[in-house]
Amino acid sequence: MTPVMIWYQGRSLREKRLLLIMVALFALTLIWAAVIRPVRDGLESTRERHATAVVQLGEVQRQVAAVKAIQRGRPRAPEGAIADLVRARADEAGFALASLEPDGDRIRITIATAKPGALLGWIAGLEAEGLLVDASTINGNGDGTVAATLTLKGREA
Repeated sequence: MTPVMIWYQGRSLREKRLLLIMVALFALTLIWAAVIRPVRDGLESTRERHATAVVQLGEVQRQVAAVKAIQRGRPRAPEGAIADLVRARADEAGFALASLEPDGDRIRITIATAKPGALLGWIAGLEAEGLLVDASTINGNGDGTVAATLTLKGREA
């Protein structure tokens, strides 16, 4: 450290002041880059994850309530044509049915794109109205949505 002190002592008063200001600014920049910025970014990402978790919790609680409502009172068999009921409920929920094919006492429907939580809530609503899912295939589309093929049948009275 002695060579640095000798070098520093050889500077003029103005150069010494500029060097001290430079060291102080470097220290502030280092503290900002190494401490303040990472902590701020970490807090921001934590807030975002918390908000996402709260939304997911609300969806799960809503779905649990729907399942419990189904378990409390066994719904009656649907009245009228199953295809008409499914088409009406899909329109109400905002799902575009890619296909709807009657298959005896069952119907097979295809939904090209839907949010997973909304789709499962919609299926729970159908079960509350007396429709049962006989078979289902749900695949991710890669963009946060899913494609679903469902075979539905009416609950027997």
